[in-house]
Amino acid sequence: MSNEKLRREALIYHAKPQPGKIKIVPTKPYSTQRDLALAYSPGVAEPCLEIAKDKENAYKYTSKGNLVAIISNGTAVLGLGNIGPEASKPVMEGKGLLFKIFADIDGIDIEVDTEDVDKFIETVKMIAPTFGGINLEDIKAPEAFEIERRLKEELDIPVMHDDQHGTAIISAAALLNALEIANKKMDEVRIVISGAGAAAVSCTKLYKAFGAKAENIVMLDSKGVIRKDAENLSPAKKEFATDRTIDTLDEAMVDADVFVGLSIANVVTPNMLLSMAKNPIVFAMANPDPEIAYDLAVATRKDIIMATGRSDHPNQVNNVLGFPFIFRGALDVRATAINEAMKMAAVKALADLTRQPVPEQVNIAYGETRLTFGKEYIIPKPFDQRLIYEIPPAVAKAAMESGVAKAPIDDWDKYREELMLRSGNDNKVVRLLHARARSHAKKIVFAEADHLDVLKAAQIVHEEGIAIPILLGRKDIILELKKELEFDADLDIIDPMSEEFDERHVRYATKYWESRKRSGVTFYSAKIKMRERNYFGAMMVLEGDADGMISGYSRAYPTVVKPILEVIGRATGVKKVATVNIMITERGPLFLADTSINIEPNAEELADIAKMTAKVASTFGFDPVLAMLSYANFGSSTHPNARKVREAVRILHETAPDLVVDGEIQMDFALNRELHESKFPFSKLAGRKVNTLIFPNLESANITYKLLKELNGAESIGPIVVGLRKAVHIMQLGASVDEIVNMAAVAVIDAQEREKRKKAKETK
Repeated sequence: MSNEKLRREALIYHAKPQPGKIKIVPTKPYSTQRDLALAYSPGVAEPCLEIAKDKENAYKYTSKGNLVAIISNGTAVLGLGNIGPEASKPVMEGKGLLFKIFADIDGIDIEVDTEDVDKFIETVKMIAPTFGGINLEDIKAPEAFEIERRLKEELDIPVMHDDQHGTAIISAAALLNALEIANKKMDEVRIVISGAGAAAVSCTKLYKAFGAKAENIVMLDSKGVIRKDAENLSPAKKEFATDRTIDTLDEAMVDADVFVGLSIANVVTPNMLLSMAKNPIVFAMANPDPEIAYDLAVATRKDIIMATGRSDHPNQVNNVLGFPFIFRGALDVRATAINEAMKMAAVKALADLTRQPVPEQVNIAYGETRLTFGKEYIIPKPFDQRLIYEIPPAVAKAAMESGVAKAPIDDWDKYREELMLRSGNDNKVVRLLHARARSHAKKIVFAEADHLDVLKAAQIVHEEGIAIPILLGRKDIILELKKELEFDADLDIIDPMSEEFDERHVRYATKYWESRKRSGVTFYSAKIKMRERNYFGAMMVLEGDADGMISGYSRAYPTVVKPILEVIGRATGVKKVATVNIMITERGPLFLADTSINIEPNAEELADIAKMTAKVASTFGFDPVLAMLSYANFGSSTHPNARKVREAVRILHETAPDLVVDGEIQMDFALNRELHESKFPFSKLAGRKVNTLIFPNLESANITYKLLKELNGAESIGPIVVGLRKAVHIMQLGASVDEIVNMAAVAVIDAQEREKRKKAKETK
């Protein structure tokens, strides 16, 4: 993507459909006059009076306990410098977005128009009663040190400057693990710190807290090694000045065990790496370009243990691993501060989490067979769902033990369960989907690439590395649209209708005719079919010229299904092809089936649909918990429609005894765990969170998923076709660009899974 194109897309993203990235959403009913009377006057007076009696009641009656202020004056915005408060607002809004999606914290950005330390501090102190915590962001050093120190002293809520402590916490966890792998000790290693800003100083202080010796540390600023004999050193630099008679990074790196870069790109050379001690630990964290390129570093030293700030290499030091979960733990015990004990607890929890077995969902997201603790895995991945229920409890416990918690937690099991239900656990499906597709991109046919939205989606898919698009459609239109979109990638463009009937057309027509000649298809009609894009595209997949295909944007579902079924056909042992929609809801993803194909499946077909849907859930890293839906509950009706679902459940219990499935059951009992357990404690679903819904017919499934999509704003991925021989998927008529991108990612993952199964069979 060109810089100009990226610029335009970024501006459109932030401006449309409404400006900004965050908004306020009511959490209480407001539809009736009674609701409004309770929300405002006269009912609001009662909580006001309670808070007037005791300020701590603000945590009971208002959102204070889940509000964090993200405060900046825009003097040190990452990669942009001193751009001022207004210009920093998009960054602060982005931080609010991360707080919400990773830890369900409501972050409110506040930009302060002053560089005066006293005025800034006074402003924050005056607004502090609104918030449960203060996240300072992008404030230049040395003012940042003074601002944080004084606010921590003068406020009784958690205050943290993430630029300082976030990187310190994440990198310290990575360093503890790297030292274990290298068989080295913190109090013995020689450490070189390139950079002397807020993050560098905070990192070094935290390393010292874990045992690093001051005499073993060399820090460098833009002028070189910071030495004790230098004049006019700031207090922060004085603390890390060395008495060694060296001046340059080259000299400092000789026999060093650890290099930590928080400076600028390409300051480390291969020769410097070669001069380091055995099993060197190199954290090159300058962004977007590290102090030494990852590929160059690992090629120079085979024994290196390396981390960067980038997501496209192993061991990303990413602040999102820290600040959402640290504040979550601090808020949940109403901590009066984020102290050293809490930060160290976060470090230890992150380090310990890395050493535990990695959940399959994380392996799936990163396209790994099995992530294991080692040189290329010394810090958890940002998509690791365990972060939300491992880091906050560690921070909360440290707050309690260090005496800064006003609301101690008694039931830790209950607390962990509450954390699991917070957004940021299950609602990462789309990010997981794209990450997994990128791990091994496949060739995907876009059968309607001469439509603007489809081509736009193909462009995103190509630029994001999700898939390798093959564009089908009128070539002249595709070329014109590519020009309009500034989509200059050299991709295959095929027009089955107007191109010469070449060897490939003949080969496809022959193959199709041979499979359908006893179904009334002549060779002539087979050749005509190969002029149609859905037949041609499906044959590309069948013949191995493409790995997958998506279609359906411009035509009704039945007209697209027919050629796909004729060409691709059902997989071995499959009686009925079906479809699954993944709905991204506030309670997490829900897998719904059958949403598009089977109008009135019988009991046997429902059981087969349930098994195939469970496999989809497993493919995406979720343990399927299936509810077989009906208007009745467990035998309460003898109507044939209810009996059909009951019979499907019986078949599943016999043929798939390990599958967690039950019914027939009504929707509310399926989704409401407390209601379900109180009324039907005998059910296999009792006490479990249902994530897969099997509907008794197409009508109910199709209506439900579209209702969720339109009224609740639930994002839909699908319909995902299950039961075909190849990775071909049919989107809904008029799908959005994002939906098409997601379907392309689904097709890639489907193709990846089929390739894995094929290889597994071949190796047996």
